[in-house]
Amino acid sequence: MKEKKSLINIVIDGISGIFQPIINLLSSAGILKGILAILTASNIVPGSSETYLVLNAMADSLFYFLPMVLAFTAAKKFGADPFTAVVIGGVLLYPSLTSVFESGTHILFAGIPINAVIYHNGVIPIILAVGLLVYVERLVYKILPDLIKSFFAPLICIVAVGLVTLFLFGPIGNVIGDGVAAAYEFVYKISPVAAGAILGAVIQPMVIFGFHWSLVLVAMNNISVKGSDTILALIGPAVFAQAGAALAVCLKSKDKKFRSLCLSAVLSACFGVTEPAMFGVNLPLKKPMIAVCIGGGVGGAVAGLSGAQAMTFAFPSLITLPVFLGRGFVLFVASCLISFITAFLLTLFLKVEGPAV
Repeated sequence: MKEKKSLINIVIDGISGIFQPIINLLSSAGILKGILAILTASNIVPGSSETYLVLNAMADSLFYFLPMVLAFTAAKKFGADPFTAVVIGGVLLYPSLTSVFESGTHILFAGIPINAVIYHNGVIPIILAVGLLVYVERLVYKILPDLIKSFFAPLICIVAVGLVTLFLFGPIGNVIGDGVAAAYEFVYKISPVAAGAILGAVIQPMVIFGFHWSLVLVAMNNISVKGSDTILALIGPAVFAQAGAALAVCLKSKDKKFRSLCLSAVLSACFGVTEPAMFGVNLPLKKPMIAVCIGGGVGGAVAGLSGAQAMTFAFPSLITLPVFLGRGFVLFVASCLISFITAFLLTLFLKVEGPAV
């Protein structure tokens, strides 16, 4: 008799299945972004040079066009037509549409407003879109005559699912993210330590659903208006918690191929790109992800105590630590180390079950 899976296991299995095929690509892109950051910081490759332009395109293309890549892998996982899914992902990233959305302008479709949403790097809208595509395809292929099915079915699916995504799925992520950002501001004013503990614990699960982007926007706005930001300091330790947990999994694993994946994920996380460690290692094994949340919470609390702030915008990583130079810098670095060690030790002593462990 087949064991019935819980809802959380189904969700995790679905998310992991979508990201597993591109984990190595994410690791490679993350490492390349880190190397490029080092070259730029040392002025070996100036940020204004054409060499930087080319290398940055190589490093950033996967992240910018992530919705199209995820459309393909999600379609494979859910059983939808992958090429129709990729076209829907392309709609979300179409340059003229993206430029309007990036300016913050709402557009009208048949007199109905579509909210401005930034889709590149996004995860949730395209996954929801492909999930809907599965059912729309089944319905369309069922009711259409065979004579017109081959070309009318994709047409109907692209229009129907594309519109639902633009009108509904995209704004849903924004609303949830904005709510989280407002909650953070409220808690931080009461207690920076509590804000750090909460945000450090939840930021990596937020990344799974793409809800962290609203906090990123708040951080960017803080730097623009105030010249500094606390959000980036509080989420920094959780990045290192991902690396610590993945390293512990690597040491526990006896599978050489999986250990190689873990090591590349650890390196990528240290460079600030946690998706390979999260989706390829910690989340599928579940318990290491719990250790990440605990480690991120403990480190986040220490970061809140430090009072550290980012002086300019940069995603937290080993090579962007100088961004946090100033008040509380030493304690902030300690918070990142504490997060790493906490997640590492918890994962090391937890009984982790999986085919490669």
